[in-house]
Amino acid sequence: MDWITIFSTTLKSAIGVETVLYGLAAIGINIHFGYTGLLNFGQAAFMGVAGYGLAVTVTVLGLPFWLGIIIGLAAAVVLALLMGIPTLHLRADYLAIVTIAVAEIIRLVFRSVAFKDVFGGSDGRRGFSDGFYAMNPFPEGEYGFNLGPIPLFFNHRVLWVIVVGWLLIALCCAIVYLLMKSPWGRVLKAIREDEDAVRSLGKNVFSYKMQSLILGGVIGCLGGFIYGLAYGSVQPDVFGTETTFYLYTMVILGGAARVMGPVVGAMLFWALLVLISGVLSEAVAAGYITFITTNQVGAFRYIMVGLGLILLLVFRPQGIFGDKREIAIDAR
Repeated sequence: MDWITIFSTTLKSAIGVETVLYGLAAIGINIHFGYTGLLNFGQAAFMGVAGYGLAVTVTVLGLPFWLGIIIGLAAAVVLALLMGIPTLHLRADYLAIVTIAVAEIIRLVFRSVAFKDVFGGSDGRRGFSDGFYAMNPFPEGEYGFNLGPIPLFFNHRVLWVIVVGWLLIALCCAIVYLLMKSPWGRVLKAIREDEDAVRSLGKNVFSYKMQSLILGGVIGCLGGFIYGLAYGSVQPDVFGTETTFYLYTMVILGGAARVMGPVVGAMLFWALLVLISGVLSEAVAAGYITFITTNQVGAFRYIMVGLGLILLLVFRPQGIFGDKREIAIDAR
C-alpha cells in the first residue's frame, strides 16, 4: 500500500481548495446557525449568486474582473434581503424549509434553458478567471516542501488560490471574533437563546437577524468566488442543497459558535474523505477488501464518514471544540 501518496494527498486536501471554499461558506453558516440560531439551509445559493455574478459580468457583459467581484457581493446582499424579509419572522423549522426552497429555485433558474444565453444552462459559465490569475505573483512551476518522506507541492495556479483563500479565512475569522466579542455579537447570542427576552429589552430582533443573515451570506459567498476561480467555471448543480448539508456537517464537526470551528471542521471533513478513499482504493486494488469494487469506493467512503459523524453526535454532539450549550436553539 502506497502510504506516502495517501498521506501526501490527505495533507494537501486538508489545506487545499476544497477546504478553503467550504471553510469560508461554513464560517457564514456558523454566524447564522451557531451564533444567531437561524436554520438557513440556503447557503449554497449565496455561493451560487456570487460565482455566477462574477462569471456573467466578465463573460457575458464583458466588464472587468473587479466589477464582477463587486456585483457578486451585491447579489449576495440582495439575496439575503429577498430571503430574509419574508422568512425571518418564521420559526426555525419553517425557516429551514423556505431557505431550501429558495436555494433550489435559484439553482433551477441558473440551469434553465430559458436563461441559457445568460447563465449557460447546465453547462454553466467558464473563462472568467484570467483577471485573477494575471495578479498571480508566483512564477510558473511547483512550490512546496517535503514533510519528512511526504511531499507537499502545489502548482503556481493552485498555490495562488490557496494563499488568497486562507488570507480570506483569516480575515473572516478575525471579523467574526471581534464582532462576537462586541455588544452586537452578544445580542445575536441572546437571540439564539431566547428572542422573546431580547425583544422585551427593546431590541429589534428582526433587524439583528437580517444583519446576521447578510453578514453570513456575504462571507459564505466568498466560497463561491473561490470555487469559480479555482476551477475556472461555475455549474448550477455544484450549488445544490447537498452543499449546504456538507457545510452544516463541518460546523457541527468543528464546533458551532466557535470562531475556528468551521475551519477545523472543513479540514477534518475533507482530510477524512480523502484518507478513507485512498486507503479503500489501495485495499481493494490489493485484494484485501473484496465486498466492494473500486467504483464503489467513492460512495462507501461517505458511508464510513457518515457513521463516524453519527457516533460523534451521540457521544459529543457539540463537536470537537464546541460547547453543548452553544447548539441549543429556540425553535418556537
